[in-house]
Amino acid sequence: MLEVHAFDIEIGQHKVMLNAVDARERGLYAGDRVRVRTRGASTTAILDITTEMVKPGEIGIFTEALKELKNATSVDILPAPKPASLCYIKMLMDKQKLTEDQIRAIVQDIVDNNLSEIELSAYITASYIHNMDSQETEWLTRAMIETGERIHFDTHPVMDKHSIGGVPGNKVSLLVVPIVAASGLLIPKTSSRAITGAGGTADLMEVLAPVEFSGAEIKELTEKVGGVIVWGGATNIAPADDKLIKAEYALSIDPYSQMLASIMAKKGAVGADAVVVDMPVGPGTKLPTAEAGRTLANDLINLGERLNIRIECAMTFGGSPVGRTIGPALEVREALTVLENKGGPNSLKEKSLSLAGILLEMGGVAGRGDGYKAAESLLTSGKAHKKLMEIVEAQGGDPNVKSEDIVIGEHCEEILSPTGGYVVAFFNKRLVELARLAGAPADKKAGVIIHKKMGERVKKGEPLITICSSAEWELEGAVKDAKRQMPIVVEGMLLERYPGIREL
Repeated sequence: MLEVHAFDIEIGQHKVMLNAVDARERGLYAGDRVRVRTRGASTTAILDITTEMVKPGEIGIFTEALKELKNATSVDILPAPKPASLCYIKMLMDKQKLTEDQIRAIVQDIVDNNLSEIELSAYITASYIHNMDSQETEWLTRAMIETGERIHFDTHPVMDKHSIGGVPGNKVSLLVVPIVAASGLLIPKTSSRAITGAGGTADLMEVLAPVEFSGAEIKELTEKVGGVIVWGGATNIAPADDKLIKAEYALSIDPYSQMLASIMAKKGAVGADAVVVDMPVGPGTKLPTAEAGRTLANDLINLGERLNIRIECAMTFGGSPVGRTIGPALEVREALTVLENKGGPNSLKEKSLSLAGILLEMGGVAGRGDGYKAAESLLTSGKAHKKLMEIVEAQGGDPNVKSEDIVIGEHCEEILSPTGGYVVAFFNKRLVELARLAGAPADKKAGVIIHKKMGERVKKGEPLITICSSAEWELEGAVKDAKRQMPIVVEGMLLERYPGIREL
């Protein structure tokens, strides 16, 4: 028996650690699977080896595995066989077609944390190199739905919205959800937090209200007020997706069939009958050309038909941010300004009304071609704003909050145009980088305000952007970086100088 050395650290896997002396005596190596047993409980875990973190005669057990072992104080270990799903991953590497059961086995092992980080990376890489066909993608999507929690609504149709992403400031869900809910349709919007961006929809909504709810709570809230805007990661809805996204992020790859399954699994799990997919197209987005957008749209529609989910796709302009703000609090303030009918950027209003209008038509509350006008009426009448406040209150926020109440970072600095003329280039990724350098999304008050967009005239010395942060030192870093490489180019502007200034 080995004495348990508990590591109170959640690492997302069932993992244990042996001293190199004990591992050598048992013929075990790092990455091997072991069966860890105690009286009345057992679990399978992946082995790490150390010479310092645990002593001979001890076994280090991390939080996830320790819970399975009911906080045992001593255990025994035996070698354990590798999961069958590793054979199926190798088949995928060899371009062999997988069966429904084989795909389900891989997904189940991902959900159960039975695959090591290396093995999960191998699956992601194989999927990236050898794309699954439409049948395999359907099986993958169904497996991702069925290995997690599902929401079943009594009232139909259930509507939903998804954005492919790639455009900063895309705060349209804060308008689309209340417009659709105000029409009498259900729209349970589960959203993500930012991974590479300055604010996911869940990060934005968290400025107004809590976003972490269980599947049962999402169902109850949606049926009560018509819609929610919540963080999908707090649920057990399509849990394999979150694990796969983390691995994809580490590798900076996005397998096509996995992307299709990821989108549709979340929608299928919340019981959606109809979904509009926002597909920003243009340089710097995930869809650089309209042709790439049409290909993805056809594949999503076909997968939706297989899953009995109606899909409509809307290709939108992705060449510049939606609205004039990037960062959670700034974006929320801008969205509320539109909902309160106090003005706001036309790009945000038009895109939101177009997407909401499509959902109203799909849900049968507006005729074909009349959705935009119906959405506009719900916005201008104040019904959409009232509905958002109902959603905010239902999720535990302040229903009396106004746009001017939203607090942004107290440290702000303008970046001025060094020359006059028209804006001729706009770098979305640089703007996101600056917002992140300022502290977003962790600092919800941080971000970037955009004063000039593509084609607009600017005078020398006028502000192009304003950077805000809660921390002075983060603002200084962001400002320095902005001046080093400007995110907005005005005709005639000096872009870079060679050779640079030499340090003495």
